[in-house]
Amino acid sequence: MLDVARAGAHGLLVATTGAGKTLAGFLPTLAELIETPGEGLHTLYVSPLKALAVDIQRNLLAPVEEMGLDIRIETRTGDTPSDRKARQRIRPPQILLTTPESLSLLLSYPDAATMFAGLRTIVVDEVHAFATGKRGDLLSLGMARLQTISPGLRRVALSATVADPDGYRAWLAPDGDIDTVRLVKGDPGAPPNIAILLPEGRIPWSGHSGRYAAEQVIAEIETHKTTIVFCNTRALAELIFQDLWKANAMNLPLGVHHGSLSLEARRKVEGAMAAGKLRGLVATASLDLGVDWGDVDCVI
Repeated sequence: MLDVARAGAHGLLVATTGAGKTLAGFLPTLAELIETPGEGLHTLYVSPLKALAVDIQRNLLAPVEEMGLDIRIETRTGDTPSDRKARQRIRPPQILLTTPESLSLLLSYPDAATMFAGLRTIVVDEVHAFATGKRGDLLSLGMARLQTISPGLRRVALSATVADPDGYRAWLAPDGDIDTVRLVKGDPGAPPNIAILLPEGRIPWSGHSGRYAAEQVIAEIETHKTTIVFCNTRALAELIFQDLWKANAMNLPLGVHHGSLSLEARRKVEGAMAAGKLRGLVATASLDLGVDWGDVDCVI
């Protein structure tokens, strides 16, 4: 990615989950800010999930603080306090982490041209998750506006392994010409160990929510370091969490995460997972993209 950035080209990095593609996407930004430090917005990071933006901020702050770099990294989502949002428009950080919707709101302000005039790079994470939908259309319009404000803007997209990378290169290119977007492929990594959790008895006639398998799921949690259990709805996540807690004879630390929880509750759970304090977490799609928790060795 450093070679792509030094050539002034746009780039699409394709790699498996957990391969470090997000940090690789930010490496050119950190290198530029070290070589030519300065104030003003340098890099805009766009995430499909608020939780992912917070996780990336945490992962970026660690090496920045260890190296003693004077680089401000902040998030701007629906969870960001209004006073911080107002301050960010007056004195933006060098790296701003946001979502497509929050970016659209920023671009609607009269002072948007001033705020984004010095923008050098935009990084779109997990582009495969929303580029072909309505949110992708919204972001594409936002990038076109940013390109008008800052003509030298470099576009970078990060994606899990996809069957048609050229389609995403065309989406990322300012004029649709895929030749202006370099394709970088990461190491494929180790193959996943995929298995089906077969029921021990008859499946109930109604419901089919998986609650009947609480005993089996808690047994899997007991034999792994950290497990995430994904559910389709917020209500089901709460029900599964209650069933697992009842079956939790070893009193393992368990948590639940979904969009209806308060900001404080979500941040507490995310912090506990990042610190390796939870053995199991029941979640919805609020955590299904790119959140980097290295101790997770089982997903149900």
